[in-house]
Amino acid sequence: MYDYLIVGAGFAGSVLAERLARIANKKVLIIDKRNHIGGNAYDHYDEAGILVHKYGPHIFHTNSKDVYEYLSSYTEWRNYQHKVLASVDGQLLPIPINLNTINKMYGLTLSSDDVASFLESRAEKINDIRTSEDVVVNSVGRELYEKFFRSYTKKQWDLDPSQLSAAVTARIPTRTNRDDRYFTDTYQVMPLHGYTRMFEKMLDHKNIHIMLNTDYRDVLGEVNYKKMIFTGPVDEYFDYRFGKLPYRSIEFKFETLDQEQFQETGTVNYPNDYAFTRITEFKYLSGQKNTKTSVVYEFPKAEGDPYYPIPKPDNAALYQRYRELTLQMENTYFVGRLATYKYYNMDQVVAQALSTFKKILGEMEQPDQLTSVADGYGV
Repeated sequence: MYDYLIVGAGFAGSVLAERLARIANKKVLIIDKRNHIGGNAYDHYDEAGILVHKYGPHIFHTNSKDVYEYLSSYTEWRNYQHKVLASVDGQLLPIPINLNTINKMYGLTLSSDDVASFLESRAEKINDIRTSEDVVVNSVGRELYEKFFRSYTKKQWDLDPSQLSAAVTARIPTRTNRDDRYFTDTYQVMPLHGYTRMFEKMLDHKNIHIMLNTDYRDVLGEVNYKKMIFTGPVDEYFDYRFGKLPYRSIEFKFETLDQEQFQETGTVNYPNDYAFTRITEFKYLSGQKNTKTSVVYEFPKAEGDPYYPIPKPDNAALYQRYRELTLQMENTYFVGRLATYKYYNMDQVVAQALSTFKKILGEMEQPDQLTSVADGYGV
């Protein structure tokens, strides 16, 4: 008899398995249909000995001290501040758009004050911002929107930015200083020995049993458990009762090259050329030294593993119908990007899982002796 059956061994499932086993002393069975733990953050060493991310680059960043300290229990960190260049008009320009981007693109020598006025003069002020196009045009004007955002977004989502929620491009700021880091979070780090090693330590507990290469539905009649935590696609759980929730998927093309370096920085975006959206070189992420280098090309596509919930109003309305079903379920918790149809970053999934754990503690008959242990992670 297991106290909890957890479906999915990614961040959401693994964090909850660890907390329930270690803090609440519960017996947990965690199941994943893939042949590995770690979900989409799974990494491994390729034939050249380079640490690569099987499902595309995962760059860890957070402003949450709680999340950072929690994960620090299971990994050492390597400081890493991710930088991205965009290939535009034959130049490699920093993205997000900043002072250096504008000066290099137009051959100018503007100051921070100057570039603020420059962008203000080009912006098309929109009072009612609803779409991704509105966000960018309102901030930097139509020319920069066309060069950096429109085609990239079309490739990524197979939709024009005018059809997408404002939340998509709102994730990418515009800066008037020279800060060319992709993120500005307080904590910007990578697991020193990789994500998979971190997950292995997280799940290394006598109360946790792991079952891989298994569809949870195949064992429901054979496994005894009291409660379930589901981190897979919420529409799949309910047998697509209202239809499938739309996602974008990605095809990854990996290459190992007989050279030490392939590109100038960790990731280069290709908004206007080629079928792929970006190329990432993994040695920047891991800090490894090697005479060879490994890269990955990303080709967005409609079919395949669900990666990105498509942020459109009608999709949100469809998810709400499924969410209403989840609220009627007893002894079942829905956690993570797929189960809640949200475009979460990794740290947000960890925070959601830790919050769910505190909720579970509160539902236990005698949580007092446990709550103090978990309070430090009350995100």
